[in-house]
Amino acid sequence: MTEIIQKDGTWSFDGDVIRIVPGGDKGVGLLRQTLGEVAVPLDALAGISFEPGRKTGRLRLRLRDGADPLLRVTGGRLADGSDPYRLAVGGDRSGVAEYFVDEVRRAMLLEQTETGPVDRYLLPGPPVPLTVGAGDGTVTFDGEAVRLEWNWKTEDSKSSGGARTLALADVRAVEWLPAVGLDNGYLRFRLAVGAPASPPAPKYDPYAVELYGFRKDPLMALVGAAVVARLPHPNAPAADAPPPAAVPASAPDHDVLLRRLRELGELHRSGVLTDEEFTTAKRAVLQQL
Repeated sequence: MTEIIQKDGTWSFDGDVIRIVPGGDKGVGLLRQTLGEVAVPLDALAGISFEPGRKTGRLRLRLRDGADPLLRVTGGRLADGSDPYRLAVGGDRSGVAEYFVDEVRRAMLLEQTETGPVDRYLLPGPPVPLTVGAGDGTVTFDGEAVRLEWNWKTEDSKSSGGARTLALADVRAVEWLPAVGLDNGYLRFRLAVGAPASPPAPKYDPYAVELYGFRKDPLMALVGAAVVARLPHPNAPAADAPPPAAVPASAPDHDVLLRRLRELGELHRSGVLTDEEFTTAKRAVLQQL
């Protein structure tokens, strides 16, 4: 077990899964606190890095495209305090962070994990039922239907239609945008049938919650992720698409395999790989030459 404990949170790795537990530091955002522990399987990783700083460095996980519904909804727009895949690391623990990175990279190399896009979610998304009130409304999702209710900040033209309930089958897509500067954000549900090509501004859209940049706003991303996790994956093959024609598997690139052998040798010489691990990994590569 490899572990790094910081005020920002705790990351542990058992060879198969990275477990991320948010800390109690004041810089830990409400989204991370509410989401709680996140378990990232090794095959969901595209990479890991440590970015050292003068006083505080940062561990960062990079997930495969399409692996996580939360990242699918937020699209890289989460602030550092809300991003569960970043960990602030004190300068006195940079050595531990670098060791953590080496251990994860070694496991990825030994398992020869793929790092490209996936056609199914490898993380389950936030648990349901889930209710969040922020901006001009409250959204509740129980796994089967989305309910939007309005508050005193809602425009009359929007609230006059009353609360809205959408069956999951009625939802085609979910959009989330944080408030930035003077521009408000929103959580919007796009309908599968009958939706206008250009929806009205979130302020007037009965299927959108307008967000003003307050503390609870990022929690709307959790609702969006919970819904997205239960929608068809955007990379999944169409149900009526013909099966792909069988083609002979191409042999791995010779230069790539030689480079992998050199990397294994360097890891072995530096002590990252044991003799047994080096022999096993080397044999797997040589079988592809």
